[in-house]
Parts: sequence; structure tokens; C-alpha cells
Amino acid sequence: MGGVSGLLVSGCAWRSGRIGIFSSPNKSADEWPVYGASNAATKYSALDQIDGGNFSELKIAWEWRSPDEAILAENPELRPGEFQATPIMVDGRLFTSTAMSQVCAIDPETGQTLWVYDPGTWKKGLSTSKGFQHRGVAYWSDGEQGRVFIATGDNRLIALDAVTGQPVNPFGEGGEIDLGTVGLREPLGEAPSTLFGTTSPPLICGETVVVGQYINDQVVQTPMPAGDVRAFDVRTGELKWVFHVIPRRGDPGFESWEDGSALRAGNANVWAPMSADDVRGIVYIPTSCPTNNFFGGERPGDNLYGNSLVALDAETGNRIWHFQIVHHDLWDYDLPCAPNLIDISVEGRKIPAIAQVTKQGYCFTFDRRTGEPVWPIEEREVPASTIRAERASPTQPYPTKPPAFERQGDFRDELIDFTPELRAKAEALLDNYHIGPLYTPLGEKLTTVFPSWVGGANWWGAAVDPEAGRLFVPSISVPVAMAIDQSGERIDVEEGNHEIAGRTTVVHGPRGYPILKPPYGKITAIDLNRGEIDWSRPNGPGGMDHPKYRAFKTGWLGTTARTGPLLTRTALIMGEGPHHPFASKVLRAYDKASGEVMGEVSLPDNTHGPPMTYAIDGRQFIVCGMGFRKMPHRLVALTL
Repeated sequence: MGGVSGLLVSGCAWRSGRIGIFSSPNKSADEWPVYGASNAATKYSALDQIDGGNFSELKIAWEWRSPDEAILAENPELRPGEFQATPIMVDGRLFTSTAMSQVCAIDPETGQTLWVYDPGTWKKGLSTSKGFQHRGVAYWSDGEQGRVFIATGDNRLIALDAVTGQPVNPFGEGGEIDLGTVGLREPLGEAPSTLFGTTSPPLICGETVVVGQYINDQVVQTPMPAGDVRAFDVRTGELKWVFHVIPRRGDPGFESWEDGSALRAGNANVWAPMSADDVRGIVYIPTSCPTNNFFGGERPGDNLYGNSLVALDAETGNRIWHFQIVHHDLWDYDLPCAPNLIDISVEGRKIPAIAQVTKQGYCFTFDRRTGEPVWPIEEREVPASTIRAERASPTQPYPTKPPAFERQGDFRDELIDFTPELRAKAEALLDNYHIGPLYTPLGEKLTTVFPSWVGGANWWGAAVDPEAGRLFVPSISVPVAMAIDQSGERIDVEEGNHEIAGRTTVVHGPRGYPILKPPYGKITAIDLNRGEIDWSRPNGPGGMDHPKYRAFKTGWLGTTARTGPLLTRTALIMGEGPHHPFASKVLRAYDKASGEVMGEVSLPDNTHGPPMTYAIDGRQFIVCGMGFRKMPHRLVALTL
């Protein structure tokens, strides 16, 4: 059985019940104590009992059903959500959240439920405008008591005893903190319940628990709340610091909001998971776009710290460095996932790096200590807006390495070419659209955005191999289009339905086919030592054997179904996500060096959240979460 002696547990190394500090963020062992395996967000385990040679021999060891099912059975007016969670395994137990923000402890060998804590989030109706969904929990221990933390969809940070599942004291009031009031510039008050909530796990670095939040993408009220990041003492719940993602008057960055627009703007929140360098005590937050996602006429300027990777001192919240990846966002190009920490060697120089993958298909790579780019990032001119009320940024940052892992911008050379007829029909369809390079602002004619908020990388993120310095990122290729009038109102939808965010129109091709040639979803392996792509391949057959595609002999098409990666010493492991007509209900092992499929195993449903792995008494398990807007939501454990 592969592995190392230490295990990163929220900034500490667990060794036979003792606590000690690691010297590297990439340590891993037989447990999986953090959402992304460690605070470095590697999604990597050194376990190697399961490998390409025996992967197809995996059997289902147990299935666990979400207790949300019982709530929905008694409350038929509620709609099932999405089971996006990746459980953690620490201190001999699995811990997971459910779509309805319940917290569960599970026996990792049998799948038996040990306890369930229901905070009652569902009683307030849908917890966010995304519906019921949640990605996971965090764990902390002082060597004697273990605590499980959840930030709920209805704005509470709750600390639970890891053994009993009961709220712990002292922490906040009765084991919880009201995130709707504590540390906010303006308490939410009577704001709609779907305006503000938390869907990703908290991050614990040392003695600090850090919380971001999801804020409704649409303009629900004026002003919208700012997505400030807050940190609390992990023992007492006392507020330690607040980082203002939209600067206040006198703060650095305030001048990047022209006409004083920082005083009335909202969002720029951190809805995605975060990561941390535990040794250096640095928290890395990936921020989103300010209100609203596709029109910035009321927020002129670059809009710091929107769309930025920001490094903060975990103890004080002081900004150490930042890099704005999109100036004055007009495309919903928020940073969708935790950045990956990885130590690399570039031309003989060892660099403690951080890599941020993006919706637009780039991997921005920095020295995580200073924010210095590993390779040059160039400010290049981009198209101006044709909307009088809009002042688009004249330039955007382009990394010179590694190359983009997705097709970008003008996709006329990427049109479907299964037959000359389909190609010609696809070309004719383009007369309905204005197509430009990456970062072309929306206009009065339907304007394409590619990759879009439904394409490129997203919340599942990337995985990194600390031994090889290689990053693996799943992505999808879906162009969308929208049109807005001269005042920024959307005009390509029916009257009275002008919401900007969340209703983007996919650009479809002829006869029900995609507008693009495949792949429609893929996996890309990037060598971060060289800044080059090692290989790229479709992430599944994608219906190639369906009568609709069979005659074209296309090979694997790839799917746009969302799911995430798991990386071990021996393989890259991925399933195919839900909500795609041709997504396979399988889990596959890919060769990390070549991308070749080494084995696959059938599953009862499509995977959703990234899988995880752990071992007990020398027996390795892989656990996958499943469930998309229908029941059952479940965890399925595989073993040899």
C-alpha cells in the first residue's frame, strides 16, 4: 500500500493522534481530511492498491442514501437539489454534507450512518437561487476534540462534535454563527432567502476558519450585498477579520471603481472552494464578478478585487498579493474553483507555485509566496463595447504559458464537419450571431461567448500530481450567446424576462447537433514544470455509438456532463457527470502519462462531485457522490 507517514488535517499533520506541522502542502496519506484532499486542493492520494491493472475488478462495497430523501417525502412541495458533495474521511469516519445542508457521519467500511445533524435549512425554502446544493464540510482537531464545520445555505456557520454530531460550546452562540449579520457591512435583514448563502465548505488554516458565500447572480435588490470574506476563531467563533472584496472608501483598490461605484456595487463573492498554504499561513481566495455578470455600465473601472486571485494572511486577513485575472468582467468569468498548490521546477529553479484554472480555459501560474507570474502574463488589447453605457477594459491579461486548454473566441474554424451538408448548415446559422475573439463584449446582436459560464473549467476544479508537477483539468466546450440593448437590458428573451445571469442561450447546431465538432468535453494534462500541454483527450464516448452519431465514425465525442477528477499515484480517475443525454454511468482510470484508458467499472448513476479515496486496515476505497435534481442522492463506495 502506497502512502506517506503524515496527513494534512487543516494545517496539521496527523500522526498516531499527535499534531505537527508539515513542510509541504502536498503531503497525503490514508485519509482524506479536506474537501480537495488537502488545503493545497490537490485532489491527490498516494494510495496505490487500486491501479490500472485491477481497476476493472472493483466492486461496490456499500451504498449510502442521503437523509434528504425523507425530508422530500414528507414535503412534496420541495424540489430535490444537486448532490455535489465530496465527503472527507478523518479520525476513522466519513463526513459529508447533503444538498439540504444536513451533516452526516458515516462508517467508512460499511456505509452505516453514525449520526445526522439537520440544521433545518430546508424549512426556509430554497437555500439559494441555485436550489438545494452543497459541496462539503471541514474538519479541525486540537488532538483531543474533533469538530466538523458546515457553512449552510441559509447563512450559518455551525461547529459540530465529530463523535456525537451535536453543536459544540464554546463556539458562537450554541455552536453556530449567524452569517447573515456577523461581519457584514449591512445585515441582510428582510432580504430574499435565496439572495445569499454558502454552498462550498469552509477552509480551516491553523486556528482560523474562513468562509465565503454564494450571492444571487441576478440583481435582486439595490444595492446588492458585497461578497466580503470573513474569518472566525476556530475554537470560540469570535470574528477575527473581514476582507472587503469590494474596497471601502480609503481602501487600496477603491480607485479602480470609477465614479465611486464601489459604494453601490455588490457581489465579487467567493462562492467556490478555497485553498491555503498551511506552512506559510496564507489563504488563497478566488473571487467572482461584481453585479451584474454581463453589463458593467454602473461600475466603470477595473473593479478590484472582482475576478481576482487574492492571497491573505490567515491570521490577520491582510492582503499579501493579488492578481486580477479579468478586468471589469462582462462574461461571467468568475474564478470557479480552488487554486492548486504545487511545487515545480522551471529551468532548474524550484518554485512553490499556485495554479488557477479558469472558465475561459487558461491556467494562470504564480509563485504562491509573492504572486510573481511563473511565466510572463501579457496585457493585450481586446474589442471595445458597442454599448454606449458600457466602458469595457481596453486590455485583458493573457498568460504566455501554458497554452489554453480550451478552444476560445471565434469558433468558425471549429464548426461541426461530420458531413459537408452539416458544415454548410452550421456556417449559415452563424449569420444570426456576432462572433469575435475572446473577451468580445455583448452587443445588440446576439453575441457569442466561448468558452462560456457553462464551458471551460468550473467548480470541480483541477487535480495536481505533486510527484510529477503535472496538472489535470476537465473542461467542457459550449458556446453561448446573448444580446443587450444600449442601457444594458437583455433583449434576446421574451418580454418581462430580462434577467442577465443564469439564462444564457446555448448556440445550437443544425438538425439537433452541436454547432462545434468534438470534443465537447475533455481532460487536459499540463506539465507545469515546462508550461506545456502533455496530452488532451475526450472525457467519454459521448454517444458515439448512438444512431445519431454512429454513421460518422467519430471516435469519442466527450460529454458536457460536469464531474471532477481524483488523482492517485497510479491513475487519473474520473466519471461522467449527470444532466447529459449520452453520459456514461461509469468510473474510468486513465494513464497519467498518456491519457489512455486503463480500466472502467459500471456505476448505478452518474458521478457528480469529484470522487475521493482512503484506506482502512490496508484496504483502499474510492467513494463517488451521485444525484442531480432527483432522488436518490447517494454515496457509492468501490473496493477490490
